[in-house]
Amino acid sequence: MTDLLDLLRERGFVKEISDEAGLRQALRQPLTLYYGVDPTAPSLHVGHLIGLMALTHFQRAGHRPIVIVGGGTALVGDPSGRTTARALLSKEQVDANLVSIREQVARFLELGGSTGAIVLNNADWLLKLGYIEFLRDIGRHFTVGQILQHETYRERVSGEGLSVIEFNYVLLQAYDFLHLFREYDCRLQIGGSDQWFNLLAGVDLIRRAEGATAFGLVWPLLLKSDGTKMGKTESGAIWLSADLTSPYDFYQYWVNCEDSDVGRLLRLFTFLPLSEIARLERLPGAEIREAKQVLAYEMTRIVHGEAAADHARAAARALFGREGDLSTAPTVEVAAEELAAGITASHLVALAFQEPRAAVKRLIAQGGVTINEVRVSGDPRIDLSWLRDGAILLRVGKKQYKRVVPRWEVARVEGKHD
Repeated sequence: MTDLLDLLRERGFVKEISDEAGLRQALRQPLTLYYGVDPTAPSLHVGHLIGLMALTHFQRAGHRPIVIVGGGTALVGDPSGRTTARALLSKEQVDANLVSIREQVARFLELGGSTGAIVLNNADWLLKLGYIEFLRDIGRHFTVGQILQHETYRERVSGEGLSVIEFNYVLLQAYDFLHLFREYDCRLQIGGSDQWFNLLAGVDLIRRAEGATAFGLVWPLLLKSDGTKMGKTESGAIWLSADLTSPYDFYQYWVNCEDSDVGRLLRLFTFLPLSEIARLERLPGAEIREAKQVLAYEMTRIVHGEAAADHARAAARALFGREGDLSTAPTVEVAAEELAAGITASHLVALAFQEPRAAVKRLIAQGGVTINEVRVSGDPRIDLSWLRDGAILLRVGKKQYKRVVPRWEVARVEGKHD
C-alpha cells in the first residue's frame, strides 16, 4: 500500500515538511490536521481547491480534517505575499461569507460524527482573548527579530510600512494551531508555500508552550508553466461558486489550459489513478485535448456535481464541435421589448458578458466579436430579426460564447368578478 506522504508527493502536494520522519511516524495512527482559509470573499477560489483536495486525501486515509474559516483573522488581514495592506472587512461581511464557504467545504469532506471533518470559525476563540493576557501568554514566545525574518514583513517595514494589526497576524495564526492542539489534539497544519513562515510559527509555539511536537506541510503555489498565477482570468478569479464562475466557464478554463500543465493539474485536482494520468499526459499532438477534456470534466464534477459537469461538457461540444443542442450553451435573457426596439451590438455584448461597453467597442474594432458566426463591424442594431432557432449566438474572442434569448413578459389580464 502506498504511503500517504509518498502519494501526496507524487500528486504534487508536497514542497516542504517541517519534520518528515516525525510526520511519517505520526501518520501511522489517525491524526487530526487543519487547513485555514480567510472568508474575504463569498466563495473560495481555485487556489483553495488544492487544500480541499489535500484534506480529502487525508480523510480517505483515515485522518480527521479541520477547516478553519478565519472569521477572526479575516478582521486583521494576512500580509503574507502582499506589498500593501488588505482592505479590512466588516464583521457583517465576514459572517455572510462564512455561510457560503461552509457549504462549499461540505462538498469535499464528510462532516460530523466522531471521525468526520469539522468546520470551525476562529472568531469563536480569538474574539474572546484579552489583549494583555494574549501578550503575556503568547507574545512572550516571539521576538520582533524572529518575525522580521519573514520577507514580507521585512520588506513592508522598509517600504510602505507595516501596521501593528498586521504585525500581529502571525501570532494569531500560531495561536490557532495551539488552540486546536489543546482542544482537538491537532498536530499538523497544511497550506500553500506562502504560509510556510506562519506554519512554522505555530509548530514552534506548540513546542514552547506545551513541550509537544507538531508538524507543518506546504505545497507549491499554483502557477502556470510560464510562471504566472493560475486561476485568474481577465474578468477575475476562478471561483468555486456557480454564482460567481458558472460551471460552463469553470469547465472552459480548464479545457483551455496549456498542454504542459495537464498532467500536473490531473494529479492535483482529480482522483484518477496515477497510471491513467500518465497515459493521458503522454497523448501526442492534438490528442492531448482528450486529457484536457477529462481534466475539465472531472474538476467540474468534483466542484459542481455530475449534472453540472454533463451540462458544461454538452454545451462545449455544441459550441465548438457543433454536436448536440446549442440550447445547452450559457444563456442570457434580454427583454423581448428591448430587442424588438433594437439594441446596439456593443450594448448587447456588454450586457451578455458583463463587460464595460468601451472594452467591447474596442474588441469589435479589432474584429474580436461575432454574432451568429458573422464578424461584427461598426456597431449595428440587433433586433428580433437576428434570432436563429429562438436565440442570438454571441462570441467574444475565440472561445467565449453566450446565447441571448428574448424574455417575453406575459401580460396579466384581470377580469371582474360577478
